[in-house]
Amino acid sequence: MSTFQELGLNEDLINAINDLGFENPSEVQQKAIPLLLEEEADLVALAQTGTGKTAAFGFPMLQKIDVNSRTTQGLILSPTRELCLQITNELKLYGKYCKGLNVVAIYGGASITEQAKQVKRGAQIIVATPGRMKDMISRRLVDISKIQYSVLDEADEMLNMGFYEDITNILSHTPDDKSTWLFSATMPKEVATIAKKFMYDPIEITVGNKNESTSNVSHEYYLVNGRDRYLALKRLADANPDIFSVIFCRTKRDTQRVAEKLVESGYSAGALHGDLSQNQRDLVMKSFRNKQIQMLVATDVAARGIDVDDITHVINYQLPDEIETYTHRSGRTGRAGKTGVSMVIVAKSEVRKIKSIERIIKKQFEKKAIPSGMEICEVQLMSLANKVHNTEVNHEIDKYLDNINELFKDTEKEELIKKFFSVEFSRFFNYYQKSKDLSVSDSRDSGGDRDYGKQSNDSRYFINVGRKDGYDWMSLKDFLKEVLDLGRDDVFKVDVKDSFSFFNTEKTQQEKVLAFFTDYKHNGRFVNVEVSENKGRGGGGRRDRNRGGRRRSDKPREERRSRRSDSSNNRSERRPKRDDNSKPRRSGSPSERPRRSRRK
Repeated sequence: MSTFQELGLNEDLINAINDLGFENPSEVQQKAIPLLLEEEADLVALAQTGTGKTAAFGFPMLQKIDVNSRTTQGLILSPTRELCLQITNELKLYGKYCKGLNVVAIYGGASITEQAKQVKRGAQIIVATPGRMKDMISRRLVDISKIQYSVLDEADEMLNMGFYEDITNILSHTPDDKSTWLFSATMPKEVATIAKKFMYDPIEITVGNKNESTSNVSHEYYLVNGRDRYLALKRLADANPDIFSVIFCRTKRDTQRVAEKLVESGYSAGALHGDLSQNQRDLVMKSFRNKQIQMLVATDVAARGIDVDDITHVINYQLPDEIETYTHRSGRTGRAGKTGVSMVIVAKSEVRKIKSIERIIKKQFEKKAIPSGMEICEVQLMSLANKVHNTEVNHEIDKYLDNINELFKDTEKEELIKKFFSVEFSRFFNYYQKSKDLSVSDSRDSGGDRDYGKQSNDSRYFINVGRKDGYDWMSLKDFLKEVLDLGRDDVFKVDVKDSFSFFNTEKTQQEKVLAFFTDYKHNGRFVNVEVSENKGRGGGGRRDRNRGGRRRSDKPREERRSRRSDSSNNRSERRPKRDDNSKPRRSGSPSERPRRSRRK
């Protein structure tokens, strides 16, 4: 079926399609629309992000509901506010000729009273985020007991965000004989579980292979030292003058920090994360869609509602915690038949994740070097030359030409061209002429992802927590980053042993680190940090107790002697009695161990 008319859609929907300029249905639309129109069946549709899934379930739902009834007949659940609003707006456009149609969006961050009023006026279709929908059901502000169709859009992402219980609760208020349509980009076990629980003998359609990335997106990775991540981001942006991109960070804090640094560096950038109000998020997205923002820095959760067809690049400033999330990230580009590029900036410790992602998306990454300063100067110069060459002449300039010609009457053509382009070229040349090479080798030597020679400006520390305390390198790094109030790249070369660990910071942070961990307790246990003499990854060297980082045992000798005396006299009072068969309690028991702390 090569046209929408052949799919069986009615005249009202065809007229709307013509107004929107849609020509041919996508593969998922060709497979899903006729099936949903002809049968009252449950459906699981697996298709990459950006393949037209909203229309695939939107058109059948609009054709099957009764617009003359004020009863809610369709419920669509989506993971984020942005996606909820996007689906609502698209359904309104699809149903512009369906007289009496009322589609209402229900999401957090807006007036629940106003949303309840819109529903009460008669909403045939409700598009909702799970949290707000559950809240409105509990307040008896909506009635979904008679719905005929329910849609779980981006089901994998809703489950990743912890909405399983909310979805279960919401669907428990719906009739058993409804049709449920589940649309997802990936098919993890959790999605299969929810399909089995809430659907009856569902039909499954797949566009491409399960969890596979779209063929319109190429994948690249750039290997750099962890501390050079932001410099690498700037170079990738400068090497692509016409970039229109989404930059992904793992946490809200990193998202805001990177966006602010880009703005300070002169880029048109903005941040999108969960700490913004709904009005702020709407303003940011409006600016991005209007291309007033060239680089949108976002968290995975906030970016779920980004549906912009012209995004040229996705840049993974940091890889996601869940590898499957990469599929959603890369799906922000290469939409509507266009091509796109997904870039990943990685340190050596993260290279293994690239191989894991390749297995999931069934695509190979191309390793590329960060562009050099002179390469960027050449790219920017030729970009400007092409813009000048392709610019249409504005004849309003004619009245100023006499003065301009007089100014340059003694200047040769070649010299004039040099002067003109030097204005822009010199800006980049002056910045990059002494820039270092940011790319590093991916050979796995003992040096890790940084150079720890004698001239290193880093400090290496010993800390008395390790794997027995429930830490791996990532969770310990997050713990240190949070308690020390440092950026993610300010703590690096984390090496976790069984009962102790090592980590590094810049030497400028040494005083702050040692001061913070003086007599520091976490969950009732002293956490001790000292400067280590050994700067290598092996971590076997001695700890230098003469460089700072006072331990409890570094207190004045008289005080320690007094404490030992008190300890000896009161030992029998403090030590709990135990049976002969009981084992002594091991130091660092679960109640004493520092808990894993991660800020999202």
